[in-house]
Amino acid sequence: MTNNPFLDMDFSKVMQDFKMPGVDMDQLMASQKKNIDAVTKANQVAFEGVQAVARRQADILRSTMEEVQNLTKDLMATTNPQDRMNKQAEVAKTAFETSLKNIKELADMLAKSNNEAFDLLNKRMGEVMEEVQTAVSEVQKSAQQATK
Repeated sequence: MTNNPFLDMDFSKVMQDFKMPGVDMDQLMASQKKNIDAVTKANQVAFEGVQAVARRQADILRSTMEEVQNLTKDLMATTNPQDRMNKQAEVAKTAFETSLKNIKELADMLAKSNNEAFDLLNKRMGEVMEEVQTAVSEVQKSAQQATK
């Protein structure tokens, strides 16, 4: 395995050595750090949302298995064929309604998590736009002062 020289670099030092007129490298590096922090936070929120959905799915599966076990006992105890058919129809209807409710709940959980992650990134994008406007204004001021 070979060493990657790029991984051992201190990019902030490299960028400071690479001077561009009118560009504050410290400000640029701080902005990029904020971008990385925002993406990291958004990923964390999304991951936590997926974990919550997985936990809820496990809860749903556990309760469904318990319910199936109880319903099976009830059906086996019913000896009248007509009563058994009515119970089976009722069970099927209830299972369908519960499934729809659970799917909606899981979808809502994912949507909430995705919205939170998107809001974090959207907020950072607004901050980036303000930072760019400020940087451009500073460059314009410097250019105007240099021409005077």
